[in-house]
Amino acid sequence: MYNNNAYNTYSQNNVSVESPQKLIQMLFEGVLRFNTLAKSAINKGDIEKRTYWVNRSNAIFSELISTLDYDQGDISHYLNGLYAYQMQELSLANINNDPKKLDDVNHVVKGLLDAWRDVNEVAQ
Repeated sequence: MYNNNAYNTYSQNNVSVESPQKLIQMLFEGVLRFNTLAKSAINKGDIEKRTYWVNRSNAIFSELISTLDYDQGDISHYLNGLYAYQMQELSLANINNDPKKLDDVNHVVKGLLDAWRDVNEVAQ
């Protein structure tokens, strides 16, 4: 479901990452953090910061899509569609100044993060 591109990107930026599995967790956590900051910017009427944080979340989804391993079967295709849909929702949140869309994306990402943590606990 991932390759070394994301891991290498973080390594080049001097961020210590224990493993590619940890990196995926960090990416999901980043979306949650960036969306919270975007929602705060919406509440403050700060268009520039709203756009900045939404774009950061979109960049994470773009990276997640680019690192999918389609040799792993249907799950990769499902995640591609799910991530693309989340990007669409983020764009609508940005265009329409809609914090509810950010909440919807966060709900999905929290589910993905919980599932990711569960899978990696079982694997260890």
